[in-house]
Amino acid sequence: MGSAAVLPPGREWTNWVGNRTCTPRFRAAPRSEEEVAALVAAAAARGAGVRVAAAGHSFTPIVQTDGLLLDLSALSGVVSADAARSRAVALAGTPIHGFYEPLWREGLALINQGDIDTQQIAGAVATGTHGSGPRFTSLSGVVRGVTLVTAAGEVRTIGEDEPELLAAAQVAVGMLGVMTRLELEVTSAYRLREQVGIWSWDEVMERWDELVTEHRHFGLFWLPAEESGALYNLDGHGQPMADRCYVKIYDEAAPDEPDSATPGRRVDRCYRIYPMVYDANFHELEYFVPLERGPEAMRAMRELMLASLPLSVFPMEVRTVGPDEAHLSPNYGRASAVISVSGQPGTDYWGYLRAVDALLAQFDARVHWGKLHFLTPERLHALYPRADDFIAIRRRLDPRGVFLNAHLRELFA
Repeated sequence: MGSAAVLPPGREWTNWVGNRTCTPRFRAAPRSEEEVAALVAAAAARGAGVRVAAAGHSFTPIVQTDGLLLDLSALSGVVSADAARSRAVALAGTPIHGFYEPLWREGLALINQGDIDTQQIAGAVATGTHGSGPRFTSLSGVVRGVTLVTAAGEVRTIGEDEPELLAAAQVAVGMLGVMTRLELEVTSAYRLREQVGIWSWDEVMERWDELVTEHRHFGLFWLPAEESGALYNLDGHGQPMADRCYVKIYDEAAPDEPDSATPGRRVDRCYRIYPMVYDANFHELEYFVPLERGPEAMRAMRELMLASLPLSVFPMEVRTVGPDEAHLSPNYGRASAVISVSGQPGTDYWGYLRAVDALLAQFDARVHWGKLHFLTPERLHALYPRADDFIAIRRRLDPRGVFLNAHLRELFA
């Protein structure tokens, strides 16, 4: 296989917040799809598993491996953008912020996105990463084609002409192969008008339906204590913050509306409004409940968190996401209210997070694959109607489990 098939020795890998580490036997940073294929084939021939690190933004053990760990950051860039078809093709290692200017030059933009934009697109898609708004899916839901390197070291493209395979590949947590490029549905370039403020809990609950349905993007952080906001860099501008909500509303700005840099009332290109700045000092759990049960779940969470201080000092973030058809998507077949909380590094937060898990399980909560969770095989099959279909496809494409690790094998072998 030539020099590309040489498996370089591994060294320790750590994720962005330091709660996951591993020392793979081999570690490589291929610079082409051909190198990826050769490396995967060589690892499989040695009986070594293969995982991809992406940007390391997952809190779960999905990257950890004692086999080959791949870094695809050299496979980066938007390959093409087609305004007539509303499509863009990018290499797997492209960070989300790497889409901004190339798309904007073509009069295009990502349809929606979250508030962290340093993830690599393949990792964000693989885990179902999302923004907010029930009219919009996660990033996975706009995937219209993928190119994978399979366990045999073969390059395979899956498109809309293979809907079952595509639905499996849209949220696959790296279990079908190494994704090397993706085709995404995009939209015409748009600007956003921001409204940020501190609201009372009662006002948010009373206006919930309006906030969710009448705005392009609505999200909030409920702050259980006065010091909660600072943990996520949320500025209350001198207002009391305990038991109040930091509310973010974004709507599309009119073409003649001027840009504004006023904090909390900015008007600018969409990709300049979405991102937030976080310090990597939290370990996050994120669950998806049916949208119509969102307020009930939020009220129950508020009671639990107030009773769990100081362990529950991090804010509760709430967003919404529209339905999609990806087999492992937490939004499969239903719109979701997304509830996330965090454990504080340096504390034993597991009892608190298990209590959150038990509470949200009462609301048929599904999990974010990149965030802390307590999913079991039994709950997987009860909550994800297409889990069996995904597992059958995974076994067909990777019968020896090259792309599984201990964490994933427990759920998907």
